Amino acid sequence: MSKAFTRETDADSSDSADGENDGPSLPVGFKNYMTPGGARKLRDELKRLLGTDRPEVVRTVSWAASNGDRSENGDYIYGKRRLREIDRRIRFLQKRLDGAVVVDPAHQQGAKVLFGASVEVRDEEDRIRRYAIVGIDETDVARGRVSWISPIAKALLNHEEGESILFRSPKGEEELEILRVEFCPLD
Repeated sequence: MSKAFTRETDADSSDSADGENDGPSLPVGFKNYMTPGGARKLRDELKRLLGTDRPEVVRTVSWAASNGDRSENGDYIYGKRRLREIDRRIRFLQKRLDGAVVVDPAHQQGAKVLFGASVEVRDEEDRIRRYAIVGIDETDVARGRVSWISPIAKALLNHEEGESILFRSPKGEEELEILRVEFCPLD
């Protein structure tokens, strides 16, 4: 059998055609909500991949292919693998952006917790925590950015300032008091 009809590595078999492995999956039937900042970051990444990263890798692969024997050409093999990764990420980003519903927190108002809200809560140990409810591609726990489909966001959604809620976490049940709900632009 010709080398041209075999995979370069078994790792390639984990590549999915639709980019499923490139980010968190959205539950079936749910809209892909995101903030303007989150949509901008995805568009910027897509623009960089299409305008800079992919053309550089294509040039490298073309140069490596011109060197002859491709079976032991590390630049060629790595370049082709990197090109597949970039293409998969591009497909993923395009799919995410095509299905995005951008919700600007600055246009929301009220005391009820909705998508885009920044929420300040007090737990049973009197610690104050702050969460911003964002899209699944914007999650950053270290910065208090939680996905709208996360357990903490689900517990907070549609409740108001002053209310106490019961949050079921892996540690057990915890009562949280909603101290403040704000709708401000998120970077």
